[in-house]
Amino acid sequence: MIFPPDIFPEFPDMAPGEVWLVGAGPGDPRLLTLLAVHALRSADTIVHDALVDPRILRLARDGAEIRFAGKRGGRPSAQQRDINELIIAEARRGCRVLRLKGGDPFVFGRGGEEAHALVREGIPFRIVPGLTSGLAAPALAGIPATTRETNHAVILAAGHRAEGDSAACAWEALAATGQPIILYMALAQLEEIVAAFLRGGMSPETPAAVISHATSDDERIVDTRLADLVAATRADHVEAPAIIVVGAIAGLRTVLASTMVKP
Repeated sequence: MIFPPDIFPEFPDMAPGEVWLVGAGPGDPRLLTLLAVHALRSADTIVHDALVDPRILRLARDGAEIRFAGKRGGRPSAQQRDINELIIAEARRGCRVLRLKGGDPFVFGRGGEEAHALVREGIPFRIVPGLTSGLAAPALAGIPATTRETNHAVILAAGHRAEGDSAACAWEALAATGQPIILYMALAQLEEIVAAFLRGGMSPETPAAVISHATSDDERIVDTRLADLVAATRADHVEAPAIIVVGAIAGLRTVLASTMVKP
């Protein structure tokens, strides 16, 4: 790794009893921020999600305790309350605690919930943003989030509701905006979401793309259209984690990816 030159600002110390909520990016360790690497080399305890690449964890300093606290849809997972209690308990023990989350901690990462829990307990914390997969995965696949020719906004939406949340996302209203929609965690509800997009006035011919296991050796990309989106994901046996892009920007991939150098 190339270390930052002297002109860089000094990295902040991770103090005993502090919790750092850090984004690990979409997977590829090369997409980590320098501040995230600094946190990995400083922490006494690392509490990480299921989507954190194992190679990233190998950056931890010798002697660090690594605790798995992954949440995966439809599978036995750690409860958010238990995760909150774990990071609070470790901070009270005087540990330097790194809560390492795939993507960005504040973009569908429950980082906000964890920050609130730390505030209630009076525990100091720091936020270290990471590349969110909803923007990084399409970009690396040749799909820009915005272009002047296609859209002036982009919508990021979670495909599933929080546990106990009875309020359905207004998919039809989102479709009516005419702006591209980038979906996280939407495979299980995809048929319902696509039907709502069509009811909301989105054309069946709207370009769509699915990026599964972004930035990993198992990455797969499916190019399709809205009308065929559900069938295409089934035919290709697409598995989570997956980012789904629906809108004109998805159609740009066929042009940009033709000479784009892959990471």
